[in-house]
Amino acid sequence: MEPMDIVGKTKEDASLPKATMTKIIKEMLPPDVRVARDTQDLLIECCVEFINLVSSESNEVCGKEDRRTIAPEHVLKALEVLGFGDYIEEVYAAYEQHKLETVDTVRGGKCTNGAEMTEEEALAEQQRMFAEARARMNGVATAPKPPEAESSLNGQLLEPF
Repeated sequence: MEPMDIVGKTKEDASLPKATMTKIIKEMLPPDVRVARDTQDLLIECCVEFINLVSSESNEVCGKEDRRTIAPEHVLKALEVLGFGDYIEEVYAAYEQHKLETVDTVRGGKCTNGAEMTEEEALAEQQRMFAEARARMNGVATAPKPPEAESSLNGQLLEPF
């Protein structure tokens, strides 16, 4: 019988992108060192198992605090509980660096194009989108007809289907 993870898939279903992992492995080694394919596969499986272990422990830490969302602090605590306390400082530094690199592109879980909307602009855009959705729902076209629909054949106007 195979162990099942939280979402109901077998552990064999969970993996990491081989090309990315191979690139990471090669970047960490001197250029003259080669890694056998089965060794690469073993390293990938170790990484998957490590992620499963840290995720599971993070979930337990989170549950002990009666929380439903795993936060970075839960992951750091899980690393400590699992005996990886020596890495917490480095992991936290990487997390802080990640936050700095993504602060301009991700806000509150939503991507921005670098251009912020004022509250009034956002409200106007929302109202416009609601109006378009209502019109589509009621069968009223809001967008202009494409140029192809207005072309004529022998002087007759062709309507779209």
